Amino acid sequence: MNVLITGGAGFIGSHLAERCLAERWRVAVLDDLSTGAFENIAHLRTKPSFSYRIESVFNEPLVGELVDCADMVFHLAAAVGVKLIVDSPVRTIETNVHGTEVVLRCAAKKGKPVMLASTSEVYGKSTRLPFRESDDLVLGPTNIGRWSYAASKALDEWLALAYWRERGLPVTVLRFFNTVGPRQTGRYGMVLPTFVRQALRGEPLTIHETGEQRRCFSYVGDVVEALVRLAQTPAAIGEIVNIGNDREVTINALAALVREITGSPSSLEHKSYEEVYGLGFEDMERRVPCLQKLERLVHYRPATSLEAIVRRVVDYQWVRRMPEQALAVAV
Repeated sequence: MNVLITGGAGFIGSHLAERCLAERWRVAVLDDLSTGAFENIAHLRTKPSFSYRIESVFNEPLVGELVDCADMVFHLAAAVGVKLIVDSPVRTIETNVHGTEVVLRCAAKKGKPVMLASTSEVYGKSTRLPFRESDDLVLGPTNIGRWSYAASKALDEWLALAYWRERGLPVTVLRFFNTVGPRQTGRYGMVLPTFVRQALRGEPLTIHETGEQRRCFSYVGDVVEALVRLAQTPAAIGEIVNIGNDREVTINALAALVREITGSPSSLEHKSYEEVYGLGFEDMERRVPCLQKLERLVHYRPATSLEAIVRRVVDYQWVRRMPEQALAVAV
């Protein structure tokens, strides 16, 4: 099978590219490197079944050409990270909405299946747990920039499902819950790589508010396994599917685990949302996925333990720090 991965040089996209190549599929990646990184896919460029283009998903003629050559599209290109969303709401909305419009329009011309990446953020302020795909979405007011990301991804979902119902375009909507692992950057507010980086440097681990917010973290390898299985499951067409782990942990407990695994002397430093993101920021206390639909469709669920995930992220960041440490010693 020939697959196109938009956002394929990103954290999840690059792992997905590896997993698709392991299936002996031909993989084409499109990425403008705005939040992705070429180093994520550099080790793949010599593989005969892999190709890449550094260009924007807004380039509709190019997207159309790549979609025409693909048997399936994984649309992962999007604005990511709370920090980026708060700082650049225009970019967030335009990237998420217009980029998806382009991909769906091109895919619809030839009826090419689309796996559309969405997010648990669309559940918004809902307190009905665990989150089920058919639940109501409870978003905050439009004057709070945080909710622009959730709204833009919800619009992506509506548009994709409209293409399915009206034009018969095979689509599957994938709602990710806090995917973590090697290659994820803390640059845009992702908590685990930020904690690990701070711990390895002996810096205070920055925790927002009380730290009693609860999250469920899933390993990127488990997530891309679910994606590949769903891509080969006809019953998933026209469906919204939660993808994640349902084991909860508080942010305080996550920070303590990072300190324990790294052996770091780092202190824990609590900061208010206002200090980090400015006035008016809102967050949710808990996000837990219901995984019944995922299990029913592909007989699989992410299961890598949080302890194993943290160790893999620590190992990855430790190896990346070695050249930096060697240079410091030489100086």
